[in-house]
Amino acid sequence: MAEMRISPRERMVLTAIIELYIATGEPVASQAVAQTFANRDGLSSATIRNVMAQLADSGLLEQPHTSAGRVPTAAAFRFYVEQLMQPARIVLGAPPAAHPLSEQRREQIEDSFSGVTSTNEYLQRTSQVLALLSSGLGVALASSTGSQILEHIHFSRLGGNRVLAVLVTQSGVVQDRVLGLDRDLSHLELETAARYLNENFRGWPIERIRNEVTHRVEIEREAYQQLLTSIEELCRKGALAGESGATLYVDGMANLIGAEVDRERLRQMLVALEAKQRLVELLTAYVDGKRQEVRVVVGLEQASPAMQDLVLIGSPANLGHANLGTVAVIAPTRIQYQEMIQAVRYIAQLSERILDVPAEGR
Repeated sequence: MAEMRISPRERMVLTAIIELYIATGEPVASQAVAQTFANRDGLSSATIRNVMAQLADSGLLEQPHTSAGRVPTAAAFRFYVEQLMQPARIVLGAPPAAHPLSEQRREQIEDSFSGVTSTNEYLQRTSQVLALLSSGLGVALASSTGSQILEHIHFSRLGGNRVLAVLVTQSGVVQDRVLGLDRDLSHLELETAARYLNENFRGWPIERIRNEVTHRVEIEREAYQQLLTSIEELCRKGALAGESGATLYVDGMANLIGAEVDRERLRQMLVALEAKQRLVELLTAYVDGKRQEVRVVVGLEQASPAMQDLVLIGSPANLGHANLGTVAVIAPTRIQYQEMIQAVRYIAQLSERILDVPAEGR
C-alpha cells in the first residue's frame, strides 16, 4: 500500500531513517539523514526536511516531541519488511535484499543446539537462542499431536495416582506428559493398556485413536470393562493429547522489560504476553504450519493494544512431512530485521538435521 504512493526519493530517505532509528533508538533528525547522503546531488538538508514532512503526512513518520526528530511508524516498518521479503530487485532506496547468515552466526546457533536429541529439547533451546539473538522474546510452540501417527506409547507408574506417558509418533516426535488420574493404576494395568494401544492402533492418527477408544468402551463395556475403562481414563487425562496439550516455551521476558520505558504500557504488555493462551493464539493465527516460510507481522495491536510496538517473526518447524511446531521472536519494532528473519528461518530448518529424522518418516 505504501509503495503505491511513495517516490524513489521518499523510499530512499525513509529507508535511511528506519535504519538509523534501528541503530540508535533515537528520533532521527534531518541532519543525520543528510550525513548519510553526503555529496549526493539533490539531497540537501532542506530537501530532506521536505521529504520527511511528506513522509509524515503519509503516516510513515511521527514526531514524539516538537523539537525532536522523526521516528518510523508501524506502517513504515511494514513497508521496510515488504521490501526485505520481496525477491531481489534493483529499486532506488530499497533496503538491501536479505542475505544468508554469516558463518560465525551459523556456528553460534549450531553450537547452542549441541547435545539436543529430542523435540522438547529442540523447542526449549530454540526459545532461549532466539531470545539471546533478538534481545526480545523467544517463543516455541509444539504442534498438536492430534493429526500425527502413533508409533508407540509407554506408561510408567509414578504413584499417587500419577502416570508418566511417553508418546512417539511415526515422524519422530517424542512427547512425555505426567497424567493425574482419578484412581491409582497398577503396573499390570498400565502394561496391558500400552500393549492394547500399540497392538491395535499403531499407524493410526492420534485424534482417531481417542475417538475409537471412546467408541469401543460404549460397545464392548461388558467384555472389556476393566481394561477399556483404564485406557479411557488414560486417554481422557491426556495420554493422547491434541491441541489441549500444546506445549509453549518462552524465554527473554527480561529483554522486553529493559526495552520498555512506559511503566503502564509495560505492565499491560507483560500481562498480554504472560497469558499462555494469548501467545498460542498469536502464533496459530499468524504462522501457517503448512507453509514453510517466515512470516513477519509488524504491530500486534490486533492481538492487544499494548503490543502495538512489537513485531512477530515466526516460522513453522517440520520433521519430515509432519509439523513439529512454531518458532518465533516477539521483539520491539526496532530490531535487526534482516538478521532475525534469517536466524528464525535457519533455526526452523535446523530441526531436521538436529533430530535426524529417519527416511521412512519423511
